[in-house]
Amino acid sequence: MIEVVIIAAANLIVGGLIGMTGVAGFLLPMLYAGYLKMSVAESLALSFCAFFVSGVLGSWNYYKQKNLDVKLAVKLGMGSLIGAIAGVALNSRIPEAQVKVLLYMVVLLSGISILMRKDKKDTAARKENLLEHNVPAVLVLGAITGAICSLSGAGGPVLVMPLLVMFGIPVRVAVGVALFDSVFIAVPSIVGYVIQTDIAKLALPLCVSVAAHGIGVYAGSLQAERIRQDILKKGIAVFSIIIALWKLFG
Repeated sequence: MIEVVIIAAANLIVGGLIGMTGVAGFLLPMLYAGYLKMSVAESLALSFCAFFVSGVLGSWNYYKQKNLDVKLAVKLGMGSLIGAIAGVALNSRIPEAQVKVLLYMVVLLSGISILMRKDKKDTAARKENLLEHNVPAVLVLGAITGAICSLSGAGGPVLVMPLLVMFGIPVRVAVGVALFDSVFIAVPSIVGYVIQTDIAKLALPLCVSVAAHGIGVYAGSLQAERIRQDILKKGIAVFSIIIALWKLFG
């Protein structure tokens, strides 16, 4: 029962952070595998179910705000779907200890990425959109990021969003596209990892995590305009780096 309470609290908090900033999902698999000592399959099954919820709710909010490039998101999602299937298949062939090391490395790099990234306003001068008419590049980008995310449990937005910005996509649109893309990563990941677990044992934690995550994302999205997102993101980044280093070298 204590485990279920921890899962509920963690998803409320992480869901709230995602609703406010668009990042932090990568903390969930680290909590499950590192603190609760769940297997990699259980950790990623629970995490990707939550990522599906935040992806649907988050991308819908960005769509209503006209900050979702649907054509780009669908193309990227098609590539991510293929990559995610490959990532799940590869995960089953790698020893669990190595997958956990990969997970902590992704969390470490994600934290560093958030700490170093400077979000620019969409009204600032933009680079040329290098993906607008380059479908093969979009599909390849989706396949690579989808494979990495499904293999490691990174979720999606924390990896995909900065890459989209680098290719000239406005920041807010990049967040919306990355959230939409995370749904395509989550679907094959959920199927692939859930079938590796004891479904009866996972049923209660799964229901609790999805419900708590959804509430957290919704509540966080209501506070998004009231907080200093730059400070909150830096706090998430520092916390992630410390925990990842502790798990890797402690």
